[in-house]
Parts: sequence; C-alpha cells; structure tokens
Amino acid sequence: MSETTNKTELKRTLGPVMLWGLGVGYVISGMYFGWNLGLPEGGTLGLAIATGFIILMYVCFTFSYTELACAIPKAGGVYDYATRALGKDWGFIGGMAQNIEFIFAPPAIAFAIGAYFNLWVPDIPVLAFAILFYLIFTLLNIRGVKAAATFELLVTIVAVVELLIFAGATLPSFEFENLQKNALPNGYGGVFAAIPFAIWFFLAIEGVANVAEETRNPQRNILIGFGSAILTLVVLCTLTFFSSIGVGGWENIVYAANGETSDSPLPLALKTVLGDSGWMWHLLITIGIFGLVASFHGIILAAGRATMEFGKTGSAPKQLGEIHSKFQTPHKALIFNLAIGIIALLTGKTGEIITIACFGALGLYIISMISIIKLRKTEPELERPFKVPFYPVMPIIALIIASVAMVAMSVYNPWLALIFLVIVLGSFAIYKIINNKTATS
Repeated sequence: MSETTNKTELKRTLGPVMLWGLGVGYVISGMYFGWNLGLPEGGTLGLAIATGFIILMYVCFTFSYTELACAIPKAGGVYDYATRALGKDWGFIGGMAQNIEFIFAPPAIAFAIGAYFNLWVPDIPVLAFAILFYLIFTLLNIRGVKAAATFELLVTIVAVVELLIFAGATLPSFEFENLQKNALPNGYGGVFAAIPFAIWFFLAIEGVANVAEETRNPQRNILIGFGSAILTLVVLCTLTFFSSIGVGGWENIVYAANGETSDSPLPLALKTVLGDSGWMWHLLITIGIFGLVASFHGIILAAGRATMEFGKTGSAPKQLGEIHSKFQTPHKALIFNLAIGIIALLTGKTGEIITIACFGALGLYIISMISIIKLRKTEPELERPFKVPFYPVMPIIALIIASVAMVAMSVYNPWLALIFLVIVLGSFAIYKIINNKTATS
C-alpha cells in the first residue's frame, strides 16, 4: 500500500455486531442522565408526548438515513450526502451542523463522568476527571478503530444489561397513579419546552453512518446495525421512562434531597425502592458509569470521522483530513476535537452545551431528509442497496417533526439558537472567503 493511500484511506474492520454496539453506545448515556430535566418543563405527560413524536422522527429518520449511508458510504455522513444532492454550500452547512452535534455532546457527557468519579474521590475536582477521561478516550480512538469499537461493544453490553436490571428492580413497585401526579405542570406548551430532553434520549444514533468507510460490506451491515440499534434504543427508552417515574412520580427523579435538580434519575428511583445502603443499590450505581462511558467514547469516534472528512475535502485545514500512517485513524481530527471539547468544558455550561448539540442534530436531520428527496429526483439511477420503506412518507415525517422541533427549541432558547446560527454562518462565511481566494489565485 502506498504512502498516499495510507494517508487517505480508513481500514475496513467493522461488522453488524460492532455497528449495533456503536449505534446503541452513542446514545445510551441519554437513558442515564439529562432526560429527567425535561420533566419540570413538561411533566410526565408533556415529556411523554414529546418523546413519542421524537421516537417517530428517529424511526423515520434512521431508515431514511440508512438509504443514504448505503448508497454513499462515506465517513462524512450528511456532509457527503448533502454535497452530492444540494451542492457544496449546503454540504458545508450540513457538515457543520453535524460537527456541532458530535463535538459539543462529549463535553456534556465528560462532565457527568467527572461528577460521577468525584463522588468516589471528592478531593479531585470534577473538571480534572472530565479532562482526564477526554484524553484517555481520544488516545484509545487514535490507537485504532477495531480496538475502539471492541471496547465500545463491551461497555455497551454492560450498559444495556444495567438498564434491564434497573427495570427489573423498579417495575414491581410501579404504580400507574404515579404517572398521573402533576402530569402536565405547564400545560401543553410544556411539550415544546421538553423537546431537547426528548432528543437527548436518542442523540447521535446517526453516528453509525460515519464509520461506513470502515465497515465490511456496508450496504448490508449498516442496515442490520442501524436497524437493530434503533429498535434496542426504543425499547430501553420506554422501559427507563416508565420504570423510573412509576415508582414515585416525576418529582421523585428530578429533585435530590436538598431540593436541587439532579442529573441522576436512575439512582433516585432506585433509592425509593431499595434505599441507598444495600448491595444491589451500590452495584447498580457502580456499573451505571458504563452507560456514560459508552456514549462518550462512541461520539468521540464519530466526531473524528466527521471532522476528518471536512479536512479531506478542503472545508477545513487539510491537515485534519490526514490518517495516521500506522493506526490508520484520523488522529489530527481527534486531537482538534479534544481541544474544542476541553474549551467547552471550561465554560461549565453543561445544559447549554447539550442544547447546542441538539440544534446541530436537528440541522443535520433537516438537511439530510431534504437530500434524500432531492437525490431520488436527480439521481434515480443511483445504486441503492437499501431503500427506505413507504417513500416519501418516512423522510417527510422526519423532516416535518425535525423542523417543528427546531422552531420550538429556538422559541424557548433564543440566545442558544443565536449562538448556533452565529457558529454556522460565521464558519460558512470564512469557508466562502477562503474558497474564493483559492479560486482566484
């Protein structure tokens, strides 16, 4: 293999089981923390309605995105799909939305991991733990995708088993009356305010498409991995939602003993059933860290591939598109993302970082659904080993729900919407200026 090939090609090592592990792993931390903060906004009913629509969006989006990933198996995901369908400018905007999602989600999860370990070693600050884990998992991803994906599969399996044990421990104490307590505290407007927290249940599932270039037989394996992952996540989301709230009402898993909001709904629910001193409670809390680690590690992996594609195509500095000569991984892109993530961590604005990541996700979903519709018209002869069922119904449903969610989030988070817009448009302006200078030189 030539040196040039080494610098531009990724190694194909992933099968459907690894892809399932990545797909579930990217998302599963959303079951462990964060989603419960939507309950003060929407209550049980409001968050349930929001989550129902978001599940519908993700099911329709996942099958639609699978068609794109199988037809155009590139590491850039929506960047490559939108470029082919809508042109370079829209490809850049879609790619930036994807980068914002994948680069801003890990800092929020890193902070949760840091807070978790700080409970065990309170003398070490949360931020120090967060940065340490950022360094460790970036190095693991540089070491090689097969090692990274194998680790991801193992921690994902543990995290899934943990959620099933949690459901088994809490469901015997489930009471339907607990779902009815203050079920809609802010009226139906709370449904819209709860949307970001419903999205957090499934954020980053599309990261599977970003390892398409490293997948054996991507046309077959991406479909199997993607489809089985979304099915697993829908089941886990439903189980976690009802088993958590059903043991004592939604306020029981939002407010800690001191009255402050908590990022740990599962431990609060378990405490109601088991107390906080038994071996089962300590066991479940200890292995709960695997859910956070799975998503943290998986999204770092996907983010590296998305940033690499930007570098390869000249939308970002070319160095970001280089592949490590020995490990064949996007080492420079991973290090760049690490630097941005640490800067985000230093702001201490975890909730705001989550919301900005959700804005990026919705931008990705909207542009990718427009892309699939456009490609069906402009390239009907394109080889599509998998075609989304019930076309065009599924991509249109995903497009409508994502658009409504984007508007609702902007209304309830105007300043964060402005920050997201400034990042996208600012980077686009720089991109155009550089490209124009290159074209005229």
